[in-house]
Amino acid sequence: MKMAVDEAHRAGRKVAAHAHGTQGIKDAVRAGVDSIEHGSLIDAEGIEMMKAHGTYLVADIYNDDYILGKAIEFGLPKENVDKEKMVGRLQRENFSKAVAAGSKSPSVPMPASILTATTPKQFHYMVKFGMTPAGAIRAATSSAADLIDRANDVGTLEAGKYAD
Repeated sequence: MKMAVDEAHRAGRKVAAHAHGTQGIKDAVRAGVDSIEHGSLIDAEGIEMMKAHGTYLVADIYNDDYILGKAIEFGLPKENVDKEKMVGRLQRENFSKAVAAGSKSPSVPMPASILTATTPKQFHYMVKFGMTPAGAIRAATSSAADLIDRANDVGTLEAGKYAD
């Protein structure tokens, strides 16, 4: 993983790790990824590692409600629904811990299939589970722009940027 991340960085690319599990999160941070998507089962050590490395946590703490709300429509078996409830609860608890610890947290992941339906709802949950309203706005704007190396032209209201 480290070699892949190093190669991507040499090419000027960012690397996101789709990681739910505690060890996978830590391995990805050690490898130098720029962001952890989900981070559901992150622990205190993982949070501290992410802070030390400047790794962003891109949580999707609304999506649990979305999935559970669509469980029947999606035909999810009971064991999947039970697992989603458990993982969703842990993810929200861990998001709260990461926010309290001061981790870098841009807005929401961008699953194309549900982006327009869920993105605005993420903000309510980000605040509900520990961010200030201003912090949630920064997560979606300046922090997200920083994560994708676009802070020079987007993310804040400034002369010379798209939101001039």
